[in-house]
Amino acid sequence: MMPFQTPPADVAPAPAAPVRAQYGWGYSGASGEGVGTLNLLMEPGSGRLVAELHGLGERLMLLEGDRASGYHLRVPRQKIDQRAATLAELPLPFLPQVASVEALLRLLRQGEGPGVAVLKKDAAGPRKLHWRGRDPQGKDEQVWLERKRWMEGK
Repeated sequence: MMPFQTPPADVAPAPAAPVRAQYGWGYSGASGEGVGTLNLLMEPGSGRLVAELHGLGERLMLLEGDRASGYHLRVPRQKIDQRAATLAELPLPFLPQVASVEALLRLLRQGEGPGVAVLKKDAAGPRKLHWRGRDPQGKDEQVWLERKRWMEGK
């Protein structure tokens, strides 16, 4: 006779740990060239994202929000102040278009994304990324990202 076994309890997966990252960036396009810093806070479980792009001694872009309440993008120099239910609906300056926080994490962890090439890797994943694409006016633009900091967890 087999011993009675209780079925395993349905356990909800633990929410994915938040990821904090910092990248140095370089940009070249029809609107000029520049360098600066990209700071990111990503929480894949809730879709929360806070992204700040700094350069020229100022904040060039702020993107914040989550899957439940939507996202808010502000780019003061371009007079952009937009809200959208998903990331896919927003024109992300200096970044390839991504549909979700999970897609952004895949891009940064594995170098997966349209027009993205991994230039240098280490044990933690892509250290240097290059993206070639088009700006909203259809002109060529390029962005280089170099990981400076990566922290997962609280």
